[in-house]
Amino acid sequence: MEIFDEFCYFHGNSNISNDEKYVTITNIQEWNQLNPSTIYVRQMYPSFPTGKLNIFRLQLSNDINWVERGLRMNKQSIYGLTIEELTEWMLEHGQKKFRAQQVWDWVYQKRITSFHEMKNINKECIELLEANFEISTLNVQIKQVSQDGTVKFLLQLKDGNLIETVLMRQHYGLSVCVTTQVGCNIGCSFCASGLLRKNRDLTSGEIVEQIMHVQRFLDETGERVSHVVVMGIGEPFDNFNNLVRFLKIINHPKAFAIGARHITVSTSGIVPKIYEFADLDLQVNLAISLHAPNNELRSQIMKINRAYPLEKLFPAINYYLEKTNRRITFEYILLDDVNDHVEEAKQLAELLKDIRHLAYVNLIPYNPVNEHIQYKRSSKESILRFYDTLKKNGINCVVRQEHGTDIDAACGQLRSKQLKKTRRLPSL
Repeated sequence: MEIFDEFCYFHGNSNISNDEKYVTITNIQEWNQLNPSTIYVRQMYPSFPTGKLNIFRLQLSNDINWVERGLRMNKQSIYGLTIEELTEWMLEHGQKKFRAQQVWDWVYQKRITSFHEMKNINKECIELLEANFEISTLNVQIKQVSQDGTVKFLLQLKDGNLIETVLMRQHYGLSVCVTTQVGCNIGCSFCASGLLRKNRDLTSGEIVEQIMHVQRFLDETGERVSHVVVMGIGEPFDNFNNLVRFLKIINHPKAFAIGARHITVSTSGIVPKIYEFADLDLQVNLAISLHAPNNELRSQIMKINRAYPLEKLFPAINYYLEKTNRRITFEYILLDDVNDHVEEAKQLAELLKDIRHLAYVNLIPYNPVNEHIQYKRSSKESILRFYDTLKKNGINCVVRQEHGTDIDAACGQLRSKQLKKTRRLPSL
């Protein structure tokens, strides 16, 4: 059931009603027994209205590759398992414990693209892995390269959805920004990511594979990913379990070996998950998307503040600081004549004064989005005044270095533009 449970195969004429009986195929033997000349495949997509179906008509003689692809859709990504989970899986399937370490090495150190490349793994184990797991589930649709070395990848998931991943060249190393959800429900009024509402969460494997895609790109020049920021499309804490598994995998010394202190997770402020994250004691950096120093303004531009206003958010932040004694970064996008006045800077300094020894403000120049024409980038003078006001009030801050300004730099911008261009629904 784990491989085939979402796929229903129809045979008969093309006039199939939604309520017609169908056969659910759970294994390849059942598939072979049907042997119709024409079949119909339906899959429920999360992006469709409730009950809407996607039905494909497939001729076996010409479209067998589509059929095989459909059967593979529910295989689990090998990247979604921790080493402990892979070891347990091997033992449950009659394999030796050491096989997990061997496979892990092939996947992460040698970065294979097919299980058949594993030279020291027996045929039985390879076939077992091939039947249950996939290595490559993402395809590069567009790659944009900026003059400053930033590379933005538009990746297609196996269900047809699109996500973004960004490689940024920093003075301290090579940083990758990953996506955790298809779309976003947080609804920040200035953000390109929220132009399309959340379709689904990414699996841990899909998040890990973003790092793998970038690392394979860097292998061509002998470079490696050194830092990761979880600040792409979606709210990471709204996909908490997959996020945590992802963090553990990329931190593993025999996977990507990315140090916990080189990883930053950003949240718009889902208060219960901040408490939970603090209790995990992962040593991973935390960033809060704040963007306003008072409830009235923050609720206007960030809907989440209506559920978790500052009176709820800051006790959670204080708990995190007491529990971890780790510095928190506060992200603050500067919007022209909205939140960039000296008065807001003074309010922000007052808000952070009691935790300023563990607070760091990242001032972010806004990347304009066509769909949000009401917002513009603050002037250099306004940015400098805001920065100076914070510094004079003892708040550590920096104006973020810009990346990819000559490409679709805003988070979610490339994806939104591509979906508008194609106007297509997810498909096999």
